Amino acid sequence: MSRMPPLSVAPMMDITDRHFRRFIRTISRHVLLYTEMITEQAIRYGDADKLLGFDDSQHPVSLQLGGSDARGLADATRAAWQFGYDEVNLNVGCPSDRVQSGRFGACLMNEPEHVASLVGAMIEASPLPVTVKHRIGVDDNDSFDALLSFVDTVAAAGVTRFTVHARKAWLKGLSPRENREVPPLRYETVKTLAAVRPDLSFELNGGVSDLEQARQHLSAVDAVMLGRAVTADPYVLARADTDFFGSDAEVPTRTGAVLAYLPYLEGELGSGVPFRVLVRPLLGMFSGQRGARAWRRSLSESSLVPAAGPEELLQALGHVQDGSPGRPATLAHA
Repeated sequence: MSRMPPLSVAPMMDITDRHFRRFIRTISRHVLLYTEMITEQAIRYGDADKLLGFDDSQHPVSLQLGGSDARGLADATRAAWQFGYDEVNLNVGCPSDRVQSGRFGACLMNEPEHVASLVGAMIEASPLPVTVKHRIGVDDNDSFDALLSFVDTVAAAGVTRFTVHARKAWLKGLSPRENREVPPLRYETVKTLAAVRPDLSFELNGGVSDLEQARQHLSAVDAVMLGRAVTADPYVLARADTDFFGSDAEVPTRTGAVLAYLPYLEGELGSGVPFRVLVRPLLGMFSGQRGARAWRRSLSESSLVPAAGPEELLQALGHVQDGSPGRPATLAHA
C-alpha cells in the first residue's frame, strides 16, 4: 500500500479487534483499519496465530506495534508480512504509565534518534510500508521546531507517512482518557507540518467526529483518522466509500450491515467466541435512531445468556426503527 488512504479508523485498545474490524467491513470496504496496539514482546512470547490472525475481508489493515527493541520490532514486522498485513505502524503516541514503563509509546518522542533506529530495523525486515503514529509533543517538549525535528529524524530512516494526533501528551498527571480530551487540539500544527514537508504524507487524528469534518481537514492534509466517533456510531462511515474512495457500491442501511455480519457471527460462535464479544462492536449501531436504547439493552441482556446467538441478535433488531437512507447490504459487500 504505497499511497495513504484518505480515511482510516484509529487503533484503539480493547476495541479494534478482529471482530470489530470484520463488522466495520459491512459498512465500508475501503477505509484503512488498524489492529489494537500489540507489543513486540507479546508476539515474541505469545500465540502469534491468535494475536495476528485475521480474514481477508479486513484488507486494507495495518498492524500497530508497540515496543522499543529494534530486533523484536523487526521480528514482529516480519511476522506482519507473513500474516498478510498491508502495513505496520509504530506507536509513538500512547501516554499510559504501563507503556512508559516499557520505554515505548509517547515517551519515545523524546528520543527521535532511537525511534529512527527502530523504524530502520523494521523497514529492513520486510517490504511492508512502516508508518509512525505520534503526538505533536510531550509535556513541555511541544514546540513546532521539536516536532519538525522528530519528523525529519524519523523520515531520514525511511518513513514517509505519519499519523499525527493533534494534541500533546502529558506523561504524568493525566490518564490515557484524559490525554485524549484535556490537552487542546492544535490542528493548525499538523497542517503546518504538512505544508512545510510536502514530500511526506500526513494523517490528522484527534477529535474528528464525522465525515464532513474529515472532508474539511483533507484540504490541508493527506488523510484523516476517526476514532471514538466510530465506536459511538459505526454508521458514521456509511458514505465513506462513495464520498472518499469513489465507490459506486450501494450504501448499506444500519439493519443491512447488521444482517451482513450474521454469517460471521454464527461462524465465530461455532468456534467458541462468546456472543458478548461478537456483539460489542454493534452496540452503537443505532445511535440516534428510535429504539437505540432498547437495542443496546437487548444485546447486553442477551450477552448474559450462555446459548445466545443469531436469534437474540434478530430479536434486538425488532426494537429499532431504522431511519438510515441506504439500501440493505448484501453478503457480497461484507
